Amino acid sequence: MGLSSALGRLLFLLWLPRICSEFVQENCTNYRLQFERVFSVPGDVAMLNSTLVSPDVFDYRTVPYNITWYKNGQEISNSSGQILVRKETLWFLNITLADAGEYMTILRTPSWCYMQSTKLVVDLPVAGECGRPRKASQTLTNEAWETLSCPLQDYIDKLDSYNITSTTKWYKGCDPIFAETDETDIYSQRDRTKLTVKKVGSENSGDYTCTLTFILGGVAGSVSETIDATVREEYNYAPQVHTPENIIIKAEMGSNLTKKCLVFVPGIGMPFVEVFWLVKGQVILKMDPSERIYTSEQSSWSENAASTTKGMWLERLLTISELKAEDFNLNYTCRAYSFRGCPEGYFTLLPADPNPMAPIGSVLGSMTVLFVISVIIYYTFRIDIVLWVRKAFPVLYKNKDLDGKLYDAYVAYPQPYALGFSEEVEKFALHTLPQVLEKTCDYKLFIAGRDCFAGQAMVDSVEENIEASRRFLLLYNASTFTSKRLTSSNNNNISKNSDGSEKIESNTRDSSSSSLSLDGSDTVYTDTRQQLECVAAMHRALLEGSLKVILVELEEITPAQLALFPESVRHLRKKQGAVCWWKNLRTRQRWRTCTKSREDEERGGKNSQLSSSLSPSSRFWKEMRYHMPVRGKRLVYPEKTALLNLR
Repeated sequence: MGLSSALGRLLFLLWLPRICSEFVQENCTNYRLQFERVFSVPGDVAMLNSTLVSPDVFDYRTVPYNITWYKNGQEISNSSGQILVRKETLWFLNITLADAGEYMTILRTPSWCYMQSTKLVVDLPVAGECGRPRKASQTLTNEAWETLSCPLQDYIDKLDSYNITSTTKWYKGCDPIFAETDETDIYSQRDRTKLTVKKVGSENSGDYTCTLTFILGGVAGSVSETIDATVREEYNYAPQVHTPENIIIKAEMGSNLTKKCLVFVPGIGMPFVEVFWLVKGQVILKMDPSERIYTSEQSSWSENAASTTKGMWLERLLTISELKAEDFNLNYTCRAYSFRGCPEGYFTLLPADPNPMAPIGSVLGSMTVLFVISVIIYYTFRIDIVLWVRKAFPVLYKNKDLDGKLYDAYVAYPQPYALGFSEEVEKFALHTLPQVLEKTCDYKLFIAGRDCFAGQAMVDSVEENIEASRRFLLLYNASTFTSKRLTSSNNNNISKNSDGSEKIESNTRDSSSSSLSLDGSDTVYTDTRQQLECVAAMHRALLEGSLKVILVELEEITPAQLALFPESVRHLRKKQGAVCWWKNLRTRQRWRTCTKSREDEERGGKNSQLSSSLSPSSRFWKEMRYHMPVRGKRLVYPEKTALLNLR
């Protein structure tokens, strides 16, 4: 064994001068030993690449060339399962310790030659460790999504150029990571060289090994690299420019302008970020307030609130003390310089335009205010306004005497002996209402119980007089509809209309059967009349729309009492409201309480509920006149006058 080794060294020494002389005789340009070393371990694949095929050396695209690899002066040829030579690349398909050493490349062209050496280092694996003995270092940022890069990109690019498929497998220590087929909660792999670590923590530090497997020259091989990953507790993400926000700012000539650049850097610790203002691509460095254009020093403060993202705020102000013409129509850019990027924001400064809309806006604003005031005034005083217009411009309204109606309003109220009858309601209907509406306001009223003709059938009387009236005044108090009503009588049928209201049909239309007074049942008569009036009026108001009903509420009605009212009355009250006499009484009682009139003292404070002002100018009577028909020039018809005088 020793004799053969000594004999080999002797032969090498004898041939070395000849080899060297051949290289010298070729007069090759020597690029010497490459700085980069190739490291491998036994059993892996190793790739040595010559850098002579480069436009910096010669024009390899047009000049023909050939490459020869040598080790110890001997030319290297393809060896099945061991070595594969492909032009500038020398592949070791199964590394052994004997493969370590320097390898020379000679590139020859028709006119010249070039030479270069490459060194291969073969290390033994460390016992008990799964990774490579030599490791690359990479840093992971705590609490961030970070990516580990496999240092085998050169191998992948070379294999891709051969159209050879390769796959990458990652390991953490000795444990495989299955991120390439099924993303986990910790890792994900989007390509062959990148491994993403989600939400980095201290547990993610350690050794990561990426292994590339492929088939080359009919031989299956693999190559691995190990990364020593460390987690950095202080970290910073890419800066975010919050202000300016790429907007347009208009300013007056000669005015001053101050604009801030506000940058937020998420992370922990002081970031290596510098903020500057630029205009026309030039950095504004002046910070002297005596200058017309200057910036402030960069200020910073931390954001450590539990409810917000942790990080640092950076701010630098730009000040232009006096705006000139050359300052306009320019972009002023704030840029944050960092190793994670250089985001920026800007604002464009434009001169303020004359505002032609100012007078128009003023006029429109005034008109809007005037309109709003007019609407408020109208809804507050609409009754007074409408009554005044009726009085001042009667020609705007049709003459109601030509519509064939005899009465301006039909007045209905609970008759004596009827359920819900009240003396105060009767007094209001027979005395107070006629005194104001007939004597003072010149309205024609038909009042049940006052204007009925003797001997006329009740049904006919109700139907004819409601038909002859322009309005239907329904007087009621709290007990009018809440008392138990009769649903049938000997001579009347009560049925339901389609709207749910009651329809009363009399079986006989003669005077004796309609009055139902022959047997002394006056209660039945008056209650039935009240039902007839209501049903007839509501039918015309709600279904036909030919009659307007005015609800006159003499007492304040509680919700419980209102719930007992007929559905038609409740619907009408909700739709159009009611004229409330009790509000007029309350207002007058409050006024009397405040003035303490002598008349009240003489009466001992006792006032009748219905003893209120009879002046047509009071609020109640104005509201009544508002709902009554418009008074036109009254025509006198002799036949109608004669009929009315029969009362």
